[in-house]
Amino acid sequence: MQILYTSQEQVEVYRFNLPVAVLVPLIALFLQGFIPLRFPFFAMFDLPLLVVIFFAVARRSQVAGLITGALIGLLQDSLTHQPIGIYGIAKTVVGYGASSLGVRIDVENVGARFLGTVFFYLVHEVIYFVVARGMVSLSVQWNWAHEFVAAVANAGVAVVLFAVLDRLKQRA
Repeated sequence: MQILYTSQEQVEVYRFNLPVAVLVPLIALFLQGFIPLRFPFFAMFDLPLLVVIFFAVARRSQVAGLITGALIGLLQDSLTHQPIGIYGIAKTVVGYGASSLGVRIDVENVGARFLGTVFFYLVHEVIYFVVARGMVSLSVQWNWAHEFVAAVANAGVAVVLFAVLDRLKQRA
């Protein structure tokens, strides 16, 4: 598995047409909100997070990553029983980080996508835990084994999802 450093001149920036940029996150939020009701094990997956990572890495703009993460996170917050902003904060940080990393390494590589998703899933969960516990005083528990298994499972789904979403990219 080779992760390559890319120079600023070699970086390809992608854009998405408006229906894709709107519908893909909405579909991810819909699936995240309703599939776990029928299949509880699906709650382990965070499709909106995977969409944030994909769009941030593809666009390679920190501002676009911030905005994408914030909007998707706030929409996800609106579907939960928790205070608005917890997912928004966590996904904003991940969007910024993923877009920053997308400029520095070859993110088209399957191994880089897998490892990046594992890393950003764990970052997301740590930020979520800190904000939920420290700022909002929610009673949430942390289990390293569960979080690592969930990170690997999400990364596996991300590799397949990113390959499908790659077909929707347009060169900027």
